[in-house]
Amino acid sequence: MATSNLLVLYTGGTIGMQLSADGLAPASGFEARLRAQQAQQPGQMPNWIFREMLPLIDSANMSQSNWLTMVEAIRQGIEQDGCDGVLVLHGTDTLAYSAAALSFLLLGLPVPVVLTGSMQPAGAEDSDAWPNLFGAMQALHEGIKPGVHLYFNGALMHGARVSKLHSDAFDAFQTVQRLRQGKRLSELPAHIDYRQPRQPVNLLSLPLVPGLRASHVRALLDSGVQGLVLECYGSGTGPSDNAELLDVLREAHARGVVLAAISQCPQGHVQFGVYAAGSQLASVGLVSAGGMTREAALGKLFALLGAGLPQAEVEQLFSLDLCGERVE
Repeated sequence: MATSNLLVLYTGGTIGMQLSADGLAPASGFEARLRAQQAQQPGQMPNWIFREMLPLIDSANMSQSNWLTMVEAIRQGIEQDGCDGVLVLHGTDTLAYSAAALSFLLLGLPVPVVLTGSMQPAGAEDSDAWPNLFGAMQALHEGIKPGVHLYFNGALMHGARVSKLHSDAFDAFQTVQRLRQGKRLSELPAHIDYRQPRQPVNLLSLPLVPGLRASHVRALLDSGVQGLVLECYGSGTGPSDNAELLDVLREAHARGVVLAAISQCPQGHVQFGVYAAGSQLASVGLVSAGGMTREAALGKLFALLGAGLPQAEVEQLFSLDLCGERVE
């Protein structure tokens, strides 16, 4: 669908930063700079309104509450201001996390949402800020299907399939090409669509490493964690000979903690039955994330647990493809 009335939601980030005594910092006044720059751009752009998410933040400070504020601003732009598309300006450090989280927080939204940012501030020599911003605007004007997307360095990517792979290159974000599998949800339940209120959730991600102790994991889980993304080796394996560690995970699952498994390999996916070491993890209650990225797994758990769903329903929905995150 072609966007004709766009909401530009500015959250902060490098794209609008200006030099302060302490270095680059988020700065207001970006709307005027954007309108002045647009006057120099060729081609047509959608009409747009501008909203700032205050306080503006460096995306390294991104939190779950900021995601919920974004969702509310997007809903207001659509339901009250009549916008038929949204462009979110965001810092790059957590851009992939926000794109993934919004992909699941905005399920069923009838308009497209595009996130973008830049590696260099607008106005810097040879900056990628204006190409990214106006490239995203142009893509929205030409037509993008509903859902959450990320636009960067000339590429439009699925919001729940992307990761930041470079810290200083203009092509910092790329779609992670993993084998994806999962049955598609046939009909979206109302209690997980974009109108559903959410609450903050105690979530963590933990990579398996040689020498990880059961006491480490117990201390983490005893902190009140509601959901844990366990970053496994290869196709979903772990230390299957560590009975104490497996007991810690089993006990946590028994008391309601959702345990999800992803692969540490950039080109990997979880397939528990390949090795006995994977089957042992599955037996204590871990649910496979298939080929989902860390960002997608965390965002999906946040959207499901934040809606107040019970453990069994969270696990059932987590195993399904909700927006294209599990299947090509």
